[in-house]
Amino acid sequence: MLKIEGLKVNYGKIRALKGVSMEVAKDEIVCLIGANGAGKTTTLRAVSGLIKPAAGSIYFDGRDITGQDSGAVVRSGISHCPEGRQIFPRMTVLENLELGAYVRPDKNKLADDYARVFDYFPILAERKNQLAGTLSGGEQQMLAIGRGLMSRPRLFLLDEPSLGLAPLLVEKIFDIIRVINREGVTILLIEQNAYQALNIAHRGYVMETGTVTIQGRAADLLRDDRVRRAYLGE
Repeated sequence: MLKIEGLKVNYGKIRALKGVSMEVAKDEIVCLIGANGAGKTTTLRAVSGLIKPAAGSIYFDGRDITGQDSGAVVRSGISHCPEGRQIFPRMTVLENLELGAYVRPDKNKLADDYARVFDYFPILAERKNQLAGTLSGGEQQMLAIGRGLMSRPRLFLLDEPSLGLAPLLVEKIFDIIRVINREGVTILLIEQNAYQALNIAHRGYVMETGTVTIQGRAADLLRDDRVRRAYLGE
């Protein structure tokens, strides 16, 4: 579904990505793990059209989307739930969800999508008329995920969904990610909790200083001594 070839991204004189290549097949969960500054978020931002690559190619369903603007990328079937949630605090929960469907032409068919989000996160139904900025951190993360789903993506880019959350809520978020995937959404996931990420992923890539250094089946990466030492605290 997603194929990245030789992707390079520069921030001024800083080479953030140095020729990254990776693939995500339909119905997979693929995780990116690595230290801060490894290039994980930059990879997602390049895919979603938020930054322009200096070189390389990005293909979605066989179509070249390299350098397309973010609106076109969303319309093609990709949604990005960014690190730090980035909800609209002065808008209600319902208004945030509605904005997630901004590019959809079928605005009169959103009821099923609201119901789907509220089924995943019942607390959002209770808070639907509440200003998003008054939600707890965990509720804001739920809203960010729900908003991303409102465009009905086929590929969902998730950047650090468990960041700053209590352990019980982390478990809930990962359970929901599994459900979203089982219901037909392919997922590319960045996650600081490497153990959690590799436990729900089918495959994974390890990134270091703008390059992919290790890749493979998630189960194999969990047993890899290099990964265990560097990212699993063993």
